[in-house]
Order: sequence, then structure tokens, then C-alpha cells
Amino acid sequence: MTEDIKRVLATLPDTLLGVRDKALILMGFAGAFRRSELVAMDIADLQERQEGVIILLRRSKTDQEGRGRHVGIPFGAHAETCPVLALQTWISLSGITEGAIFRGLNRHGKIVSSRLSLRAVGLIIKRSVTAAGLDPTRFSSHSLRVGHCTTAARAGVSERVIMAQSGHTTERMVRRYI
Repeated sequence: MTEDIKRVLATLPDTLLGVRDKALILMGFAGAFRRSELVAMDIADLQERQEGVIILLRRSKTDQEGRGRHVGIPFGAHAETCPVLALQTWISLSGITEGAIFRGLNRHGKIVSSRLSLRAVGLIIKRSVTAAGLDPTRFSSHSLRVGHCTTAARAGVSERVIMAQSGHTTERMVRRYI
């Protein structure tokens, strides 16, 4: 939920690791992305626009053939929770110019891997919610996706619009998330 996201962001360290985790969390939440979609994102998949950024998801759980799907992420109303600014900051500070967007860092804060693993996304979420004083047993990497759908529904967004953002193919499934 939005309140939990803000609480988590407030505890992230002022380091390259914290910048990466902020971008990962905000993009995952804003895009209702699966962890597999987050780790698959490459710099070449981004299209910057005046309104924000469009991300090409080349493949997903519901698109095994690889037709691809574009997901728009608008600029947020507040700089501290804006997913686009967080992503731009991560890319700029990390020096990443090609390949995977979300990468691992070593204990010295240096980028060491070409792409985060699926497991790493879950560990980042668990570590971040624990630092924020939240119960880590209630959260997983899927919490960003579920949180987006639930928050949007509570704000009165139609199921069709939620489905367009999340890529859900049936109302029944998106209702399970809400």
C-alpha cells in the first residue's frame, strides 16, 4: 500500500544501494510489475516521454510468445515518491548505459552483476520492509504488484484500467489481487 511504500522509502540508505532499491520498489509498484518483469528490463526497453517513461516488456507470464507489451509510468506528483525520477536517478548514478537496468551491488557498493536475480528482488523487499519496522512475513516481491492493484481499486480506478496496467487477462484474477 502507499503508506507502506512511503515508510519503506524513508528508511532506505543514502547510498547507491538505496537509490537502486528505491527505483526498484517504486517502479515495481507503479507498473504493477512481476519480479521477472523488473529483472528483465533493459535500458533499450525505455522510451522517455514528456509524461514519464514507457517500458517495453518483451515477455511476461501472460505473454510467453513474446509479443511484448508497453507499460506507461507517469511522473509522480511528489518528487520523493516519483518512480520515473527514482529510475532516472538510479540510471544516472549507476552509470548504466546498456543492458540490464536493475543489477546487483557488492558490499562496497559497486555494481557487480549484469542483472538481479528473481530471488534478489524478494530479498530486497524483505530487507526493506524489515528496516521500516513492518512484518516481513506479510511482504514478498509480489506485494508491489498486489499493492498497486489494491491501491488503484481503493482510489476508484476501474478494473479494466488496472488490468491494462498490470497485464492481467481476466477480471477474476485482478479481483483476487484486490
